[in-house]
Amino acid sequence: MKIRCIGLGKMGSNLAYNLKDHGYDVIGYDTNKSIVDDLSKDFKTTTSLDVLFENREERVVLWMLIPNQIVDKVIEDLLPYLKDHDIIIDAGNSNYNYSIKRFHYLKSNKIDFIDLGTSGGMHGARHGMCLMAGGEDEPIAYVSKVFTDVSEPGGYAHVGKPGAGHYVKMVHNGIEYGMMQAIAEGLDLLEQSPFEFDYNQITDMWNHGSIIESNLLKHTKDAFDEDFKLSEIEGKVDDSGEGMWMIEEALKLKVSLPIITQSLFNRYKSKDDLRFQEKVIAAMRKEFGGHAVYRKK
Repeated sequence: MKIRCIGLGKMGSNLAYNLKDHGYDVIGYDTNKSIVDDLSKDFKTTTSLDVLFENREERVVLWMLIPNQIVDKVIEDLLPYLKDHDIIIDAGNSNYNYSIKRFHYLKSNKIDFIDLGTSGGMHGARHGMCLMAGGEDEPIAYVSKVFTDVSEPGGYAHVGKPGAGHYVKMVHNGIEYGMMQAIAEGLDLLEQSPFEFDYNQITDMWNHGSIIESNLLKHTKDAFDEDFKLSEIEGKVDDSGEGMWMIEEALKLKVSLPIITQSLFNRYKSKDDLRFQEKVIAAMRKEFGGHAVYRKK
């Protein structure tokens, strides 16, 4: 099966290599010529939609890993090239309400749409992702083996109807916010204590058999490997928007989310109140997702 990858950034390029490792015929598309040229030595790449759709097969599968702000524009650019029952997969961090609208819009054009919550960061994209698919049974069945192949064992599920994949990913990210905040607050207390702690040693030790063992602790240790006091990082933490979407949904459904809500507010606060815990969160986000950090000048 040929998979056309739309967006060859940190996640998209790693996904393309993962697909290639599993024997899929990959062609990558991006508007950034330098990225396209750099990757062209390993698999076919292009900046041209005409080239992307050359020698098209009976049913085209397009896997998008692009910012949610440009999904609608890219869909409009793709539509003239698509035929009945081609499949568009949105694997970015899109709002589930927009995914439902996109499903109905594309359905009216006889195009199938899958909203695919994606977790695991750059390492997961390359070596084994966690995928949460929302959509109709038939198109998902058509690509389910692809999803299984590029995921960790047990790390793929068809979670429900259109919109469900991005809804589950929204909740996943809110939980992630709270877990990161708890780790960061604990390390902040260690930092303020009268003891001289080695955070590399402690995070590594906690990640061997303790109840709080996790990938997030591993990423925290990796950050301390690079900078043992995080002295080069400012404690400013951005948010992807999904925490806010989750809290909005909780307000609508009258579900109490105090920990996740406070963790989002702490990210807003981090812009003007720089503490060690915000440095820890910023460092974690850089390690697992390649997110930008603010460096001291």
